[in-house]
Amino acid sequence: MIGLLKRVFGNNKGQAQEVTDTGSVAADAVYRYVVVGAGPAGVSVVENLRRNDPEGSILLLGDEPEPPYSRMAIPYLLVGKVGETGTHLRQQENHYQALDIQLRNARVTGIDAAARRVALSDGGGVQYEQLCLATGALPIRPPVPGLDQKRVHHCWTLKDARHIIELAHEGANVVLMGAGFIGCIILEALALRGVNLTVVEMGDRMVPRMLDPVAGTLLKHWCQERGVAVHTSTRITRVEPNSGNSEDTLLVDLDNGQQIPAHLVVVAAGVKSNLDYLQDAGLAVDQGILVNEFLRTSDPHIYAVGDVAQGPDFENGDRVVHAIQPTATDHGRIAALNMAGIPTPYRGSMQMNVLDTLGLVSVSFGEWDGVPGGDQAVLQDQQGYRYMRLEFDGERLVGAQCVGRTNHVGVIRGLIEGRVALGPWKERLKKNPHLIMDAYLACAQR
Repeated sequence: MIGLLKRVFGNNKGQAQEVTDTGSVAADAVYRYVVVGAGPAGVSVVENLRRNDPEGSILLLGDEPEPPYSRMAIPYLLVGKVGETGTHLRQQENHYQALDIQLRNARVTGIDAAARRVALSDGGGVQYEQLCLATGALPIRPPVPGLDQKRVHHCWTLKDARHIIELAHEGANVVLMGAGFIGCIILEALALRGVNLTVVEMGDRMVPRMLDPVAGTLLKHWCQERGVAVHTSTRITRVEPNSGNSEDTLLVDLDNGQQIPAHLVVVAAGVKSNLDYLQDAGLAVDQGILVNEFLRTSDPHIYAVGDVAQGPDFENGDRVVHAIQPTATDHGRIAALNMAGIPTPYRGSMQMNVLDTLGLVSVSFGEWDGVPGGDQAVLQDQQGYRYMRLEFDGERLVGAQCVGRTNHVGVIRGLIEGRVALGPWKERLKKNPHLIMDAYLACAQR
């Protein structure tokens, strides 16, 4: 019932604040926990907070007018495998209400760390005892003239997806800007919609931050054989209206002199951590918000998780941003434990990517491009679209990439995460990487 009042406690013994069931919160209501960002990381935080603190008040803030959803599900929406509700992170009706988690649609505009107050775009604010920032990443829009036109879209939100579904009809001419990890996920969804697809990547290969030149070129040839035009080492210089066409289409200019007509341009030129609201918060930031092994920021009352957090790397201890969903949900669990007073260090995240592009699966783990002083083993069958590269540091496997060979992916990951000493099996693997399962059974099980 609208106007029905709930009690929200800053702490179990503290003064009660009031909130209506519409999601509007009384001015400067006090919560034990406030979590900013309603993606996988934020949802993981609030669910684990409730699991470890049955009574503390929890507020989850999201800035999109949608239930919490997964961006990774958007490609499935584009090809019709799920409806919009299929992208939602939790399918149960009233899931958050049942957990006594207040869910509110509001954008955070600033943080006053001294007052422990979060300012909101509607002019109001809330106060917290513990704050967790799970604000994720934002898509990058390169400084290319014409990217502000109405037929140019990112593929980052459900709103973006609705525009793409409208414009990417069968037979439409579509240009995809970027062939990185996210770009290749979008590539498959667009190709399956039956569009005439052209991909433009400024790097010398596809997925340059995941695959080496051999593997990235294999992926390019695979896509080309399936009717996707792929331009690498190429930049889009301008997007302009196609004045000679009555369909209100665009012309995409490339630096190789080509000009491509397009009903739709999709920009997938990378992402960056969402830090814009932190200008006056006083937190230590670099590429993301710097956090320690407990995922705590430079402020003892503020934590950060997911794509916005720059935290410990599994392999070398450096602080890095690993913008992948498994890391986001793992961050959420660890941060919640620490926020609830259960000290739990984070062992570090490992760079890990798995990509299925029109039926060709490619994966990379850890230090996939090698380490100084390390050595490697390579196995390739370019005609069969199969490739494996193993990276060693001393007696340990520290990284790997595979294309078209997925039967031993779990074994490779186990050897890397387990920091397994291979002993004589290292030289055997260098001669024959096919023996990876034998090496695992011999070394990891002892």
